[in-house]
Amino acid sequence: MYVHQYCIYIVTNASDNVLYTGVTSDLKNRILEHKEKINKGFTAKYQCSKLVYFEVFQWVNDAIAREKQIKAGSRQKKIDLINSTNPDWTDLSEGWYD
Repeated sequence: MYVHQYCIYIVTNASDNVLYTGVTSDLKNRILEHKEKINKGFTAKYQCSKLVYFEVFQWVNDAIAREKQIKAGSRQKKIDLINSTNPDWTDLSEGWYD
């Protein structure tokens, strides 16, 4: 039986001054899309491709609810969330595409 996996994630730019929160069913591919600027939207415009935070969910409704919760929060809450697990703001996708 295949178990679905949904992720919410936060990406930033090289200067760590722009934050984007998203949801996906394929985190590795979605981050690659950000890195290659495949979708000409917000993340391409502001060069957000550095994965600094993510959470995994079994159910899509839980992931969407969490994404909405994070998006509704202040910038400081997002920064605190990232700092709680990734205080150096390293790219968590480092080495995924080697």
